Amino acid sequence: MFNIFFRKVRQLFKQLKEDIALIKERDPAARSSFEIWLTYSGLHAVHSYRRAHWFYEKKMFTIARIISQVSRFWTGIEIHPGAKIGKGLFIDHGMGVVIGETAEIGDNCLIYQGVTLGGTGKEKGKRHPTLGDNVMVGAGAKVLGPFKIGNNVKIAAGAVVLEEIPDNCTAAGVPARIVRNNGAKVCKELDQIHIPDPVAQEMCSMELKIERLKKELEEMKKNV
Repeated sequence: MFNIFFRKVRQLFKQLKEDIALIKERDPAARSSFEIWLTYSGLHAVHSYRRAHWFYEKKMFTIARIISQVSRFWTGIEIHPGAKIGKGLFIDHGMGVVIGETAEIGDNCLIYQGVTLGGTGKEKGKRHPTLGDNVMVGAGAKVLGPFKIGNNVKIAAGAVVLEEIPDNCTAAGVPARIVRNNGAKVCKELDQIHIPDPVAQEMCSMELKIERLKKELEEMKKNV
């Protein structure tokens, strides 16, 4: 038992070293390994999750949840200990990130603040999304449901993803639509910044219909 525990501790320290190196490579604001280890809440949250997940796998659910809730209190990032997370996850800033129990995250993913990997109801079983490798999820994006987000996918800030996205795509909007596929634009009108307002478009359409009906009524009055 003690050998298993110490082996897990060595593994955690190895992962910590790898994650710090990855953050230094990805984040231009990172100045030193000591600063990252001391101040990066995303790093703290991921490693608290790894400890909690070990207890979760051993069926020690209460201890796992206590670790995750303490981490949530200190970092503002909530990762359920039942989630499955690969290597190299970088949660940048991280405040408000929520990762559900049956969520799965591949290797080398990047998640910004305010992201939710959640479900859509009280269904049992798999109810949270699966992210492939090298996925980037922008600030405030919501990915809701038990579907797959492919490898190398980029999800724009503020997007609400409600269905599967294939590999090598970029998605934006509410609800999210694919705007790039393998680097090629799919829809010129939809991007992360210039997203059309469907409510305004519908109101404009209704105004045109009302004007047309008014003209038809006037024509009918004249004919009578």
